[in-house]
Amino acid sequence: MAEYVIMIVDRVNDAILRHLSHDGRMTNADLAQKVGLSPSACLRRVKLLEKQGVICGYRAMIDERSVHGMTTVIVHITLERQTDECQRRFEARVRDCPDVRECYLMTGDADYLLRVEVRDTADYERIHKEELSRMPGVARIQSNFAIRTVLRKSS
Repeated sequence: MAEYVIMIVDRVNDAILRHLSHDGRMTNADLAQKVGLSPSACLRRVKLLEKQGVICGYRAMIDERSVHGMTTVIVHITLERQTDECQRRFEARVRDCPDVRECYLMTGDADYLLRVEVRDTADYERIHKEELSRMPGVARIQSNFAIRTVLRKSS
């Protein structure tokens, strides 16, 4: 289990996080200039934010549609019961599903929201039949195909 450390996010740390969320490849010198610190002071803060888990990684955002012709499907999952055991079993299984890119525990009508990337409707049919419908405790699956991405930010 991850250890969480409470960190006070001040004006400078907030600016560091905002700039890095827009451009994670920004040089430390550029970041330091934008937030008004010396490069060494800025690097110390970034390293502390990383060590404390506030910055949990850097990644490239890939447009799956342009690279692989993938389509996004948003899937709402409703469980049979909302017990701790039912949620734990579902979450353990969804973590092992390679087709699920994101999973959120939700409030509202559905218990979970999943983001799935598929090649086409036949690919989604396979995922629905072989993966999603076999997950423990699933009572209802509602799927929505995205037409196009309007906005996607890293954070």
